[in-house]
Amino acid sequence: DIIDLGMVAAMESLNQSFKNGTVFIPEVLAAARAMNAAVLFLEPHLAEKDKWSGGKILIGTVKGDLHDIGKNMVATMLRGVGFEVVDLGINIAVDAFVKKVAEEHPQVLALSALLTTTMPEMRKVIDALTRAGTRETVKVIVGGAPVNWNYADDIGADGYARDAADAIDLVRSLIR
Repeated sequence: DIIDLGMVAAMESLNQSFKNGTVFIPEVLAAARAMNAAVLFLEPHLAEKDKWSGGKILIGTVKGDLHDIGKNMVATMLRGVGFEVVDLGINIAVDAFVKKVAEEHPQVLALSALLTTTMPEMRKVIDALTRAGTRETVKVIVGGAPVNWNYADDIGADGYARDAADAIDLVRSLIR
């Protein structure tokens, strides 16, 4: 109940306020830090049946890109509304994404790139998933400042998220 009625409800409200433009990135980051701290504190005390089960998301920043603020915000917001998030971190090689998809069996793989020079890595990940025979088992979404819908469509991604609020809506629509 603490997670569902308290923390998730609060993050849902924050998500809506962020969409409406009544709260901004600093507030979202502060709430995200609080949410992470609360989850870390509560997790050992939760029975398996009490843990949320919104679906599993694998997220990471592609090879060559060391930026993580946007990725971290998306990961935290997804956790906050009930998804299990496996965060691979930054500068993740194509093969590492493919290996983790095979190991973790996520419903969604979220790829982040802040640099135009690292955007081609997103296509490489999608192509490698296809070659590995796992592309049909996972929805791939992309995001980051230089990324847009046209690019997502061009590389064969299942969706594009402009920000954390869009990512939540997109993931929900893909998992339904």
